[in-house]
Amino acid sequence: MRDRLFLAVFLLGAGVLLFLGRDLLQGSIVLAWGIAFGGTTTVAVLGVMVYRFRIELQASRHEIARTEAELSLARKVQAELFPRQLPRCGGLEFAATCIPARGISGDYYDILQLQDGRIIFVVADISGKGISAALLMANLQALLRALASIGTSPADVCSRLNYQLHQVIGDSRFATFFYAEWNRNERRLCYVNAGHNPPILFAAAGNRLLTCGGIPLGIFPDAVFEMDDVELLSGDLLVLYSDGITEAPSRRDSAEEFGEARLEAVVRAHREAPPPEISRRILEAVREWSHPEADDDMTLMIVRATEPDISRQREQPAGGQP
Repeated sequence: MRDRLFLAVFLLGAGVLLFLGRDLLQGSIVLAWGIAFGGTTTVAVLGVMVYRFRIELQASRHEIARTEAELSLARKVQAELFPRQLPRCGGLEFAATCIPARGISGDYYDILQLQDGRIIFVVADISGKGISAALLMANLQALLRALASIGTSPADVCSRLNYQLHQVIGDSRFATFFYAEWNRNERRLCYVNAGHNPPILFAAAGNRLLTCGGIPLGIFPDAVFEMDDVELLSGDLLVLYSDGITEAPSRRDSAEEFGEARLEAVVRAHREAPPPEISRRILEAVREWSHPEADDDMTLMIVRATEPDISRQREQPAGGQP
């Protein structure tokens, strides 16, 4: 900036001198020599500036290439944190996807099938975007997998997650979190909703929002979380999502969002389709509604209850003897 200002002042001064001394140019050797010297100096300054600009441009390109390489590595590492295979048994069918808005996502989902037959599935949204949110997402994933296998209740898992997150994040950061534990024998789903968008349960008796829980994780270290449970019958459908789905702005009016009502309408129209097809239809509807480039991370999980696995549910007679 300083070089540009100097050059502009120099050229302006030279132009003024030429204008004022245009009649004296031929008759004054000193003036001609001064103009020649000024022109030579200007060329030299321009040469130095061009050289410096080339050096700065080359350095910027190297920095951009390094940043792109780091982001590419971060995307690959983050992709490894999502489940590679979804459970194929246990009374539930799954479809799940996460579409980052900036290459690296602050959203998170996970599905764990434990050795005792329980299935744990979660959806979370870390406040903020980019690498900082992705780092917190990785921290949350590691903590969850360590705590979920202990065998404590969903409320206790969320309390421990909340305390641990509060130790590593600032006061302005938090994570909305939905934690569910499926018991295939009792066909009951125990859950805690820590400030996340309420999942929608499409059941024969009507739709229901799963809202019981508490505040987002990481805000207060001693936060208390409530737990609720619901029965899932064969064919019941559960839709979990992040706010990138329902808050997607309209192309025509950015103040108008996609909203829960449109989400429910899409699900009702394709409720009998397989979970991956329902997920695809929802994402298509959001893309048609909003801009091609997402403003926020979009995470979507579809869960359908299937017929009970009779072979795994042998009833025992009274007294506990087979």
